[in-house]
This record gives sequence, structure tokens and C-alpha cells, in this order.
Amino acid sequence: VRIGGADVPLAGIAGDQQAALFGQACFAPGMAKNTYGTGCFMLMNTGARPRPSRHRLLATVAWDRGDRSYALEGSVFVGGAVVQWLRDGLGIIASAGEVEALAASVPDAGGVCFVPAFTGLGSPHWDPHARGTIVGLTRGTTRAHLARAALEAIAFQSAELHEAMRQDAAQPVTEMRVDGGASVNALLMQFQSDLLGIPLLRPQVNETTALGAAALAGIGTGYWRSEAEFTATWRVAARHEANRAERARISAPPDVVVHVDPFHKCMTA
Repeated sequence: VRIGGADVPLAGIAGDQQAALFGQACFAPGMAKNTYGTGCFMLMNTGARPRPSRHRLLATVAWDRGDRSYALEGSVFVGGAVVQWLRDGLGIIASAGEVEALAASVPDAGGVCFVPAFTGLGSPHWDPHARGTIVGLTRGTTRAHLARAALEAIAFQSAELHEAMRQDAAQPVTEMRVDGGASVNALLMQFQSDLLGIPLLRPQVNETTALGAAALAGIGTGYWRSEAEFTATWRVAARHEANRAERARISAPPDVVVHVDPFHKCMTA
């Protein structure tokens, strides 16, 4: 393409989440990443053949550099947006950065369960009629419990995607690479690791979508000679290991079962 009078090679074109998967150097089948932005987007490399999903996930092309790779993809509609709602809708925090300290000020959510289906539910439900609900409120519920339940809601929705992918791919995910604005929330990432039972790795370059686009261009123009050479530049900034005791506690059957009723467009406990 010609830009400002100069010929510039167009060496790579990628969708947002495919670029993030590439930027996370998830080049082997079974490697997966989750982007924690306004929504959450989890992709798993499934190798050279598309793998149809039995759990309503998407089979997508990860990238095509002459030897096409495929991925399974799942989307959570409301991820970090729930923190924005706590700030703008309820006014219980002044900035998104305050939510971690507020949520950490209580040991747990105090029995509060939050389903942030503000715009319906994404994968694997694909229910546009579902609506949000908060249950388990008592006289002792505080804004800290609501903040904690909101963060846990992000993790529970992502865990649902992880389990669907694990079953569809018929192979375990040994680690999850994470990125996006909410991935710097250590409380959320530790809870997510405990819930999944696997390590979570956040890279030094957290904007992996931009990095993936740069990597495609860099390999395409010879800046890096191979995917392996690019992978050698990938570095871990934070690692969260699963706590078995916490996993057993938070994975116990819930006292409240939430039922989605699409005909009445509401959620009832």
C-alpha cells in the first residue's frame, strides 16, 4: 500500500481475538488465551483442522500463513463492563481501579451471586432474552460484597467457556494466557486460577492484540524469521497458581440455582 508517498508492505491482516491469540504465542494445539476487556473472549488453538463444537462455541480460522490453524472461540458479553456499571450505574466506586481493593476488603461475596446478563448471555447459551440478576442479598450485604460478586461473575462466565472448550477439544488446557485491562486485577486472576485449577500467565506486553498484529507483520517482512523466534520474545509478567483448597471451596454446588426463562425475559432464583 502507498502511504505518504512510500510503498509499505501489507504483511498481515487479523481479527481482534485472532491477533491476541497470535500475540500470546499460542502456536501449539491446546494452548489458549482469554482476553478480559469489556467482554471476555477465549480462544484455544485446535491445530490444522477445524473442530466442531458440541457446546455452541465457534470454530474459527486462527490464522493462515500457508499452513492454516484453527481455533475454538467463546464470547462473554459482559466482562469488565460490569465494573463500569458499578462505577457509572451504581456509583459505588469512583474509578475502575478501585474495585480490586474494595472487593478484597471482604473474604468472600457473602453469599451474593451476580449474573451480569445486561445484554443477554453469550457462549455457550446465546440467549439474547436473558437478563441480569443479583441474588443472595441480606441485611449484611455491603458494596464490597457486590464488588466481589461482580469480579467473581467475570471468572465464572470464563470458567464456563473453559469447560466447554476442554470437552470439545478432548484435551486438557494446562495453562491460560491472559491479557486485556482486567487481567491486571490480581484478585480476579487468582480467583480465576483457583476456579479453573490451572496457572494463569499474564505477559509483559499486555496489549497482545496489537502485539499479534505486529508479530504477523514482523514475520511477514522478515523481522522475525519464524514463529519460534517471536515466541522467544514472549515474557511472563505475572503468574497465578491455583490453590487447591480454594478450588474445592468455590467449586462446591451452589445453594442458589438460577433459571433462565426466555419466555418472560427474566431470570428467577
